[in-house]
Amino acid sequence: MQTTHFRNQLHLRRSKVVVLILAFFGLSFSGFSQGLFGLTSTSGSDDKLLSYGFFLAGHTATYQIKYSDAFFNPANAGNNQIYSIYPKYTPGFSLGFTGILRIHDQVNLLLTPKIGFYEYRVDVNYFQPGSSTVPGNTNSDNTSNLGYTTEELVNEATMVEIPLLFKYRSQRFNNTRMYFIGGASYNFRTKSQDEANLDPIVTKGQDFSIEAGMGFEIYFRYFKFAPEIRFSHGLNNLYYAEKTPVELRDALSSIKRKGITIYLNFQ
Repeated sequence: MQTTHFRNQLHLRRSKVVVLILAFFGLSFSGFSQGLFGLTSTSGSDDKLLSYGFFLAGHTATYQIKYSDAFFNPANAGNNQIYSIYPKYTPGFSLGFTGILRIHDQVNLLLTPKIGFYEYRVDVNYFQPGSSTVPGNTNSDNTSNLGYTTEELVNEATMVEIPLLFKYRSQRFNNTRMYFIGGASYNFRTKSQDEANLDPIVTKGQDFSIEAGMGFEIYFRYFKFAPEIRFSHGLNNLYYAEKTPVELRDALSSIKRKGITIYLNFQ
């Protein structure tokens, strides 16, 4: 009877034992987290009027094009040789520095000059000479007869970009803060216009863009790490039609830059 009574006691208290074990592991994990991220009682650089940092970034960028009215005019014999112009997203990278002005604990003004390395790839699809097929049609033997040939054009550009951004942060919760960021950027190309005139699609060298994104800050003992995703869209029409080769010149009326960037910020 005593053995049975002992087992009954274990059964009745099993839920309490499980709760105690979970509490123990929870406290252990909490202690591990504090050791990993180095929680302190102060916010460090958050209290400074001016602070600094640097970042590494990877991006994917493309052109946003707009066809000209002449491209859709069947009387324009030159443009009738082009079926479509298709910009593609192409990866690249950039790096730079961050200057931070503290306006409020949750509001900062950022100046983040950087240098970026870009490639802009465009597929131009030409009708094959003498082809009477519509692109995408299929022959009787079920083989594709596209009726056009594709040429890939590549523009390379090294850009200096100077974004001025507002950053709104949530209140700090333990080791983290979420934030939203947005603003505008002035951008210019490092190579001269004479060099750019040799590109297959000629563009101008200066641009303004708007940028917006979000991220979160992680507090370590001696620094903050902030991964971030940011979207940018150029405002200027960069297309330099007068210098573009004649076979493409009248097909386009506008080219703008856009991209998506992942930032790894260290402050």
